[in-house]
Amino acid sequence: MTTFTALTTLTGRDAAYALGEAMERLEPEPTGVGVFEMEDGSGLWEVGGYFEAAPDETALTVLAVAMGAKPFVVSELPETDWVAHVRRELAPVAAGRFFVYGSHVADQVPEDCEPLLIEAAMAFGTGHHGTTLGCLRALDRIAGDGFVGKRVADIGCGTAVLAMAAARIWEDPVLASDIDEVAVDVAQANVAANGLTGRVTCVEAAGFDHPSLAAAAPFDLVFANILKGPLVALAPDMVEAMQPEAYAILSGILNEQADEVVAVYARSGINLTHRESIGDWTTLTLQKKT
Repeated sequence: MTTFTALTTLTGRDAAYALGEAMERLEPEPTGVGVFEMEDGSGLWEVGGYFEAAPDETALTVLAVAMGAKPFVVSELPETDWVAHVRRELAPVAAGRFFVYGSHVADQVPEDCEPLLIEAAMAFGTGHHGTTLGCLRALDRIAGDGFVGKRVADIGCGTAVLAMAAARIWEDPVLASDIDEVAVDVAQANVAANGLTGRVTCVEAAGFDHPSLAAAAPFDLVFANILKGPLVALAPDMVEAMQPEAYAILSGILNEQADEVVAVYARSGINLTHRESIGDWTTLTLQKKT
């Protein structure tokens, strides 16, 4: 079935969400509307809708003018099996000892690796994005230096690939949390598919706000692959949740944002030990003072 998209950008969170709400009242009605802050430092927000029938371009023009947005770009999308398409394009990823793959390339898994199965339909957190790849490399590096995680938390876990990686190499259970209910369901499915049920526990939580996380703290390793804003806001809770000499592996940070994140965490007593940039993204490895 042919579908249509209508996309625009504008400045300001409130205006973007107001435009998104207005789009939901259009006829024909969109099947979905998304509002996202662009991660390029421009301050712009993207608003888009998906339609099963051609949208009313006159109504879209009126909305754009009323909200101070750029003119909508309307595109027709041909019927596509997106999972099959992604499978064709999604090559396995090696990150140190870890090998992230989909079932369509299961025959390519090396014998001397820690395999992590993430299906193409669950593409966010497959290891291809510079943030996830950077976190896996950071984990491989500190483990190679002799660190052993006894209490590990993956905050904002997405597919739970980082939590599963830790569970692959260490014996103790790992906690994974995400603020999004769907992400938690995806994480639990991935944990089961990787034979790690009972080794990784997935919970729905904002930051560290969950009884299971509170009971397990203090942690000796925390992953947080989210975005700069939430990472900065999370710093006070992070330092409280970490034991002395614990590590934090942080990503979701644009290269130009990294120094600010480092400075915020340093003020909380969590200092930089390593940084790596992959494409536009930086991964930070930090350690809490004794």
